[in-house]
Amino acid sequence: MTTEKQTSLLPQVKNSTRKIAVIQANWHTDIVSQATKSFIKEMEDAGLDKGKVDVIDVPGSLEIPLMSQKLAETGGYDLIMATGLIVDGGIYRHDFVARTVLDGMMRVQLDTGVTVLSVVLTPHNFQEVPAHMDFYRDHFVTKGAEAASAAVQMLNTLAGISAVTKLAS
Repeated sequence: MTTEKQTSLLPQVKNSTRKIAVIQANWHTDIVSQATKSFIKEMEDAGLDKGKVDVIDVPGSLEIPLMSQKLAETGGYDLIMATGLIVDGGIYRHDFVARTVLDGMMRVQLDTGVTVLSVVLTPHNFQEVPAHMDFYRDHFVTKGAEAASAAVQMLNTLAGISAVTKLAS
């Protein structure tokens, strides 16, 4: 496989009847939604029809693994991208939540074979002040674009593996 950055989707990926799901936690949705918007824009730029992206809202990040599992089990999605913000509220809980969410997402990915990308971030010292809010809005735009780049690479690579597997059988 090539090591250079893949910026467009292969024809077999573009023509897939399956979709991409974006799971968006609603905690700080004004920040989190920036990753969703950026991801969708970058995927469109890579050649994906916007109609092939479903955005699913969940109350918070803890609900992401279950929703990922349910969506992956439908067989209707080639890839899932999840975005959320887990803030450090001065108690230990945020570390537990972040670890639980990421472990759950990885389990879904390994159990189902559907790629699950994470834009679930846990900033330290987050405060609801304009400087932090603006910084994280911009940061989620960047992270959404990075997730789209990873999505293009994974979709293309997996399509190539699928083609090789079909030829070998």
